[in-house]
Amino acid sequence: MADRITVIGWDGTPLTAAAAAALAAATLVAGAPYQLNALPVPAAAERIALGSVESAARRIAEHRGAVVVVAEGDPGFFGVVRTLRRPEYGLELEVLPAVSSVAAAFARAGMAWEDAQVVSTHGGRLRKAANVCRAHSKVAVLTSPDAGPSELALMLRGVHRTFVVCEALGTEEEDVSVLTSDRVPDHDWRDPSVVLVIGGNARTQAVDAPSGWLAGRPVGYPAAERGWALPGDAYDGEGVRTLSEQTRAVILARLGPGPGDLVWCVGAGSGALAVETARFGAAVVAVEADAAGCARIAVNARRYGVELETAAGSAPEVLGGLPEPDAVVVERGGAEVVAAVLTRRPGRLVAPARTLAEAEQIRAVVAAAGYQVEGAILQSAPLTTDGGLTIGAGESNLVLWAEPKG
Repeated sequence: MADRITVIGWDGTPLTAAAAAALAAATLVAGAPYQLNALPVPAAAERIALGSVESAARRIAEHRGAVVVVAEGDPGFFGVVRTLRRPEYGLELEVLPAVSSVAAAFARAGMAWEDAQVVSTHGGRLRKAANVCRAHSKVAVLTSPDAGPSELALMLRGVHRTFVVCEALGTEEEDVSVLTSDRVPDHDWRDPSVVLVIGGNARTQAVDAPSGWLAGRPVGYPAAERGWALPGDAYDGEGVRTLSEQTRAVILARLGPGPGDLVWCVGAGSGALAVETARFGAAVVAVEADAAGCARIAVNARRYGVELETAAGSAPEVLGGLPEPDAVVVERGGAEVVAAVLTRRPGRLVAPARTLAEAEQIRAVVAAAGYQVEGAILQSAPLTTDGGLTIGAGESNLVLWAEPKG
C-alpha cells in the first residue's frame, strides 16, 4: 500500500502550500491529462491518466511511495473519493478540497443554490438527470463526455429552460454561456462542463423568497402542506371527477414516484394525482383531453409549487409524442388506453377501474403484455365527529397495479 495518499481538489487557482508540498513529494500522480500537463508534477513521478478510477485505485494500492490524485474542485462531491474509499482497495486518504465546480458555476451566475438539485450524467444517467430538470426549476448537472449539454437539451426537447453552460471552470479557457435550451444543440461544447438548468413556474423560482433550512429543497415547496392524498376540495376542478384521497394514497404507494422518474398521469382530471406525484420529486406529464383541462391542472401545480408538463389530447393518440415513462397511471380510458401505454413498457402501471367488468378487461390486457397483475377493492367512508361519531356516505374503488414479469 502507498505510504501516503493525498487527493487534491484543483479549481485552476494556485495550489495551497499543503497541496504543493504533497505534489512535490509524490512518486505517483493520477489526474486528467490537462491537469497533469498544467501542474508541476515531479519529473521522476509515475503518471496515470484518470480514465477508470477503479483501475487507478488498484495501481495505487500496489504502489510503494507517496501518491497524489488530482481531481476537479471538491473531490468528495460527486468525485473520486467515494471510489477510492471502497473497502476492497484499503486506501487511507488525506483530502485537500478546492471550491466545487457546482459552487463555482452558481457563483459565475450570481445565484444562490441551497435550493438547487445537483445531478450527474455519468454512468448512463442522462435520462434520469433530464427528468430531474423537468421536475425542478434549478438544477446543476455535472456532464460527461457522452452526455453533455447538447444531449441534455435534446432530452428536454419541448421543455423551455435556460441553460448556463460553464466550460473549463478555473482554467484559462473558461467560458460561460447563457442560452435557451432549444439553442444548446447548435453548439459544440468542451468537456468537462457544468450546466445550470433554470426555469419553470414563477413560484418555484422566486428570487425574493426567504431561504429555507434544508439544502436541495425548492424554495417554493409548500412546507405547510404535510403528507399527500389531500382532500379533493384542495384542488380547483369543480365538476371534474377526482379520485378519493384514500384511492390516491394507494395509487401513489404503488407508483412509487421519486427523483429521476418520469410518470404519465393519463386522464388526469383536476390534476390532483399528478400534483401529488410531482411533490415526490418525479417528473410528471399530465394528459387531459383539452386545453382548458390542462390549464386547470397547471393552476393546481402552481398552487402547490411543483413543476409538471401537460399534454392536451385524447389517449391513446396523444401518447405517441410523450417522453419515455418509468411509471404510468391511467385514471380514465380503460383497457384501450392501458394497452397503448404498455407498448412503451413502463416499469410500473396503475389503473383504477369503474366496474368489475372493466377491471377484468384491464387485467387481461396487462397479463397478455407480460406483466404481473395485482389489485384490490378499496372501500372507505368518512367519519363525522361533530356531536359524536357517525359514518358518512362511502365509496368503493377497484385498483389494479402491475410490473413486468421477471
